[in-house]
Amino acid sequence: MKRLLAILIAFLMIFCLTACETEEPTVGYTVSLPRTETETNFVQFTMSDGMTFVIELCPQYAPATVLHFKELVSEGFYDGLTFHRIYEGFMIQGGDPDGDGISSPDQKTVYGEFSDNGFSQNILSHERGVISMARLSNDYDSATSQFFIMHETNTRLDGQYAAFGRVVAGMESIDVLATVPVTYQSYSNERSKPVTPPVIQSAYFVDYTAPAAGN
Repeated sequence: MKRLLAILIAFLMIFCLTACETEEPTVGYTVSLPRTETETNFVQFTMSDGMTFVIELCPQYAPATVLHFKELVSEGFYDGLTFHRIYEGFMIQGGDPDGDGISSPDQKTVYGEFSDNGFSQNILSHERGVISMARLSNDYDSATSQFFIMHETNTRLDGQYAAFGRVVAGMESIDVLATVPVTYQSYSNERSKPVTPPVIQSAYFVDYTAPAAGN
């Protein structure tokens, strides 16, 4: 009887160890998959090194921009692309299909939802963690797929770019991305070109649950 009990205890210990090894690491928030763009306004980015962050989209400020972004995410457009422009203390920019900061001109554009373009509904300020659409040119309606995430607040961008969401989890990942080694961009001579551009492994819709207060 004692031998049988010992075998059972040993089996339970092995089972518990196996379960612990396969359990997903705690990241401070909870997500569940799969979701679709009609069910959620949360998108999780997973980088190739395993870092993650979650964006909450805000259609109340920029409905057309959010719809455009959701279409790209649902197509898997951002999977495998990079952050090609990184300026610590300012922002990180990605979503260019060629990875050089000059999107293909034949891409679908979206109306610029910001006050300088006659759109007063968008009052989301470019504070730390806010995501906004980049533009190809001075044309207010030239945004395609490129976006940027504010590393630090810069309200001078308000009214000129369509802010459409914010980072709600994983801002520490943005802080890490903002500090990667950079060199000079060929098209602007700005010191913001990553020596090794961080790769977006995937961007996908999630059901996000914020951590409980105090956690």
